[in-house]
Amino acid sequence: MTFTPFTMALTVSFMRHSAAIWCHDNTSLGTLQSVLEELGINPVICPSGQQALELVLAGRCSTLIVDFDLAGAEETIRMAALLPPAQKPSLIAVASRAWPGTGQAFQSGANRILYRPLDGDELKDALKRGRKGTRRQRRNVARYEMKTLVYLELESGTLSAISIDIGEHGLAVQASEPVPMSSNLPFRCALPGTDVTLRGHADVIWASDHGRAGLFFSNLAPTARKHLKHWLSRRNVHRRDKDDVRDLLPPADAHVSFAVSE
Repeated sequence: MTFTPFTMALTVSFMRHSAAIWCHDNTSLGTLQSVLEELGINPVICPSGQQALELVLAGRCSTLIVDFDLAGAEETIRMAALLPPAQKPSLIAVASRAWPGTGQAFQSGANRILYRPLDGDELKDALKRGRKGTRRQRRNVARYEMKTLVYLELESGTLSAISIDIGEHGLAVQASEPVPMSSNLPFRCALPGTDVTLRGHADVIWASDHGRAGLFFSNLAPTARKHLKHWLSRRNVHRRDKDDVRDLLPPADAHVSFAVSE
């Protein structure tokens, strides 16, 4: 597959919805270009983070997609994240599943992390959110109190925990023992009042010595995400007290290996 060179991209008329892509993995590039074009987003393949950032700074791209395995990727996203809200692009990081720096990506300002091999539906979801302007900083995303059993599949076996609260992108839990810092941790839990079981993978972004932990969904099936959004929207309609909203913030005694983004 032949991709549009950066030098040629500067000579074409950029659409309102364009994505600057800095990624050297051909398989990922193929998926990105195919999905972007399907959604009517102009893909602009850039040979360097600097050139991708220049397109964003010039207001020519509303989305920035960066391969976080590349040297300098964190700085590229961090610089784009400094832009005012009205100019700030949707920031998506692409990483290998074995890559341990999920929190590092979010700390730099990434709105979403997608793991290789890229899933078309997850990519579409991330891009559509960016286009609709519904993306939020993770600390500002509402979380709702929820008490249900959560099962974490550790290498040593299954660890049971009780959920504290949940949001669209993650949940906080209380376990009987410390939850190890890890990424792509398999989990499952039931949504109270429904027959739906959420199954997926999560990154432990903080954990305390007393068994509390914050989990960020690194992989949640589109169907499960849809059920969760519906469940949350119903609670939002019937919620009376704004003080019930919680943030996924670590307690004072937590070990924050994967730092929560500002």
